[in-house]
Amino acid sequence: MRRTFRTLNDYEMQHNAEVGLFTIPSILAEHEGKMPSGSVESRPPIAFEEIEHTADRALRIYGRNLQELLLNAASGLNSLMGAVDDIDSVQEKKSVEIEAMDAETLLVEWLSELAYWAETEMLVFSKFDLHNVSPTHVNALIYGRRVTQMEKHIKAVTYHNLEIVKTDKGLAATVVFDV
Repeated sequence: MRRTFRTLNDYEMQHNAEVGLFTIPSILAEHEGKMPSGSVESRPPIAFEEIEHTADRALRIYGRNLQELLLNAASGLNSLMGAVDDIDSVQEKKSVEIEAMDAETLLVEWLSELAYWAETEMLVFSKFDLHNVSPTHVNALIYGRRVTQMEKHIKAVTYHNLEIVKTDKGLAATVVFDV
């Protein structure tokens, strides 16, 4: 069984602290549909891990809140794709707005959007500024570069056994990818 564990690097830690991603865990924004802000804490737990799945690839993703879960899911997707940067490519920026009926659908739509750009344009995003995150909505500015190749191509992000659950450290979800 192949397991990949990833913690955030110093740049990601600094960026996440600056944009207020380290928050007190809450049940998916029961109050006013938004995640509460909180204080910076020590180094976060594992961001994601690749878990065994019979035919496809799967990630167990963690976050202190929904915003961090979405960010860690994007990092996990990038890890699965194993993209090789084109050193001559220029950084590109896109604006994304996603509406969904619930947090699970938001997670799938978010990852599907990122997978779409990777598959159609060979454009992989590595920096994400998320705004107005709620269980049914996210606005984001995403920054990425063209890549020359990807180790794995993601055909689809699935809903197979998908559920975002509250844990003692925040939130967790298992996402299965069709490769």
